[in-house]
Amino acid sequence: MRFLAATLLLASVLGAAEPPAPRRVMAIGDSITQGGGATFATYRVVLAAKLQAAGLRCDFVGSQVTATPHGPLRHEGYGGKNAEFLAGILEAKLTAAPADILMIQAGHNHFAEEKPVPGILAATRAMVATARQRNPKVVVVIAQVTPAGKLPKYSYIPELNLALAALAKELDRPEQRVVSVDLATGFDVATDTIADRVHPNARGAEKIAQRWADALTPWLK
Repeated sequence: MRFLAATLLLASVLGAAEPPAPRRVMAIGDSITQGGGATFATYRVVLAAKLQAAGLRCDFVGSQVTATPHGPLRHEGYGGKNAEFLAGILEAKLTAAPADILMIQAGHNHFAEEKPVPGILAATRAMVATARQRNPKVVVVIAQVTPAGKLPKYSYIPELNLALAALAKELDRPEQRVVSVDLATGFDVATDTIADRVHPNARGAEKIAQRWADALTPWLK
């Protein structure tokens, strides 16, 4: 009995010494996800620092790399690309770098004249389906994207954001979670973007990073 008790105690100690592996997080999106180097602020760098400061462990995965003071930060951000492009590459990217959490921030890089909302929704739906196919337990977080002052090009974004929030609710299941994060509310184009009135400055990147941190925290604890 003493030997059995000692064995169980040792197993318990060894088990406690091995924390679970960090959750793998993939951020996919356009230039706002990719970041602009010296041109505009990269919210992912701020986000990673916030999560680390909160004691939340995760590994950002992807084929693209951003150099940061804390080491390389991986992602799937592509400047100038839209949701349809991202939907087309996601399966290969997730095959190469499996993820437990998928962050989707896509909605720019269309023109209002295209009436792009249905196409963006279809692409977002396809990305959720692809992520679930690769990992049935994946958590998908869909962003209501930041507004833009470049009008009328991006005048469709308010309509898109309402539709993206509704899509997240539609696709959410108890065993396969899809949630939305509102990056639009409180984001002020006049003070939170650079001169192009689209890409975030340091203040804007801070706001985006905080919203993402709040959305990711329940899944990283």
